[in-house]
Amino acid sequence: MYEEKTKQKSLGIFALFGLLPLLAFVIVVMIPFISGLLLSLTNWKGVLDGIQFIGLGNYAAAIKDPGFWASMQLTVVYVLFVTILTNVLAFLLASLVTSGFKGQNLCRTGYFTPNLIGGVILGFIWQFIFTRVFVFIGQTLDIGLLAKNWLTVPQTALWTLILVSVWQNAGYMMLVYVAGLMGIDKSLLEASQIDGASSWQRLLRVKLPLMVPAFTITLFLTLRRAFMVYDVNLSLTKGGPYNSTQLIAMHVYNDAFVNQNLGPGQAKAFLLFAIVAAVAMLQVYILKNKEVDSL
Repeated sequence: MYEEKTKQKSLGIFALFGLLPLLAFVIVVMIPFISGLLLSLTNWKGVLDGIQFIGLGNYAAAIKDPGFWASMQLTVVYVLFVTILTNVLAFLLASLVTSGFKGQNLCRTGYFTPNLIGGVILGFIWQFIFTRVFVFIGQTLDIGLLAKNWLTVPQTALWTLILVSVWQNAGYMMLVYVAGLMGIDKSLLEASQIDGASSWQRLLRVKLPLMVPAFTITLFLTLRRAFMVYDVNLSLTKGGPYNSTQLIAMHVYNDAFVNQNLGPGQAKAFLLFAIVAAVAMLQVYILKNKEVDSL
C-alpha cells in the first residue's frame, strides 16, 4: 500500500514537472522536425494539389546545386573568421575585466550590451555607419580605406558582416570566459608564481588548460550562431552585392520561401543541419578529451 502511494506520488511529480516540458518539446521541436523531413521528400511548391513524393530527389538536386555550395563556401570562410576573432577578442576582454581595475563591472556591461540588440536592428545601425559615418570620416580626413562604401564592394562586403558579428557576439562569450577565469583555483596561480612562472607561462600552463570547458561552450555557441546567421545578413547586406555575401541560411530561405521551392529548400535545410551537427559534435568531442581537472 505504501509502495503504491509512493509510485502514484512519483507519477504525479513527473506529470507536474516533466510531462508539460516533454509535451512542449514534442509540439515545438519534434513535430516540425518530422514534418520538415517529410516535406523534404516532396516537390511541394506551396500548392496543395501539386504535391508529389519524389524520394531523395531534392537531396540529390541540392548536392548538385552550385549555388548551394557557393553559399556554403562563403559561409565556411565567414564561420572561420567569426569563430576565431570572436573568441580571441572575448578572451582578451574577459582577462581585462577580471584583472581587478576600477570600473571593470561597468566595462562588462558595456561589452555585453551589443548582444542585447536584435540582429535586424544591429544590421541597420551598422549599415548607416558603413554607408554614412565611415564614408564621411574617410572623405573628410582623406582616408582612402574609409572613403568608399564597404557594403557596395564585393571584396569588403563580407568583412562588414564578420566585423558586426564579432562585435555582437564577443560580449556574450566574454561572460563565459569570465566565469571560467573566476573559477580557477587561486592557490594554483599562487603556487606557480612562487615557483617562478611568468605571467605568460601561467597563462599557457595553468589558465588555458583549466579553461578548456569554457572553450568547449564558447566554440559550440559561436559555431552554431555563425552557421545559422540570417538576421544580420538580411538587414546589413541582403546577400549583395552580386550575391557576394549570401550566406547559406539566406540561400536556403530564398530558395524555400522567395522562389517557392519548399521541398527542395527543406532538403537544403536538412543538409545544413547535418553539416552543422557534425562539425559541432566533432568540436565538442575533441575538446572534451582535452579537459583537465584542477584537483
